[in-house]
Amino acid sequence: MKYEEIVNKFRYAEKKLILLDYDGTLVNLEPLPQNAIPSERLQNTLRKLINTKQTKVIILTGRTPHEIDKFIGNLPITIFAEHGALLKDRGEWKKQITDDGVWRNRIFSLMTQATFALPESFIEEKQYSLAWHYRNAESVNGYKLSRKLIHSAEKITVLNSLKIQDGNKIVEISAGEANKGKSVKYSIEQNEYDCILCIGDDKTDEDMFDALFGNIYGITIKVGGGKTSAKYRIETPEGVIHLLEQLCD
Repeated sequence: MKYEEIVNKFRYAEKKLILLDYDGTLVNLEPLPQNAIPSERLQNTLRKLINTKQTKVIILTGRTPHEIDKFIGNLPITIFAEHGALLKDRGEWKKQITDDGVWRNRIFSLMTQATFALPESFIEEKQYSLAWHYRNAESVNGYKLSRKLIHSAEKITVLNSLKIQDGNKIVEISAGEANKGKSVKYSIEQNEYDCILCIGDDKTDEDMFDALFGNIYGITIKVGGGKTSAKYRIETPEGVIHLLEQLCD
């Protein structure tokens, strides 16, 4: 894509907001989540953006607070973790939702059955969600089992107001209040921005794009292929970093 139009809008704006997903957007997707370590180039770029005049940078991720802090917690940056369930602002984590977790055992049981049926798949436990990963598993059977898991979980999710997030070789079931779109709306309300740049790669990031639909200051970018409501597209995280570097100039 051509960056010139986006860079010019950013440079001439008075108050700027940058909303960024992490996995698949700032770093490549990894077979094991713990291996998605940010490069020195990425960390330097984020640090420059944070220090750019009249610019607010926010990371919105499905990661747990512990995981994302391990990667970029050294930066003085605002972070929404677990799809918006928790917010880190000025170095302190705060809950953004309420959830009693009564649904967890039943969903965990379904995911355990899927894990036994598919070698190399695994369950990731978070505070407000459970995720079944099948990136490392046999592709065709992984997809078939993910459809079965989603179907089996539907009644539980409806009864407990949960959300099924059918992502990139991952099925995540989370508290219904946890939503990146909701976090985007909250962030916009904190100030009057005249440039809002939002970048993500997965189906969960479509909630962010939808939250900015019709916003005249919104610039939405999808990373990689697939159907999207974003206005622009970048092929790789490498391209995202290249764009962000230009915003620092």
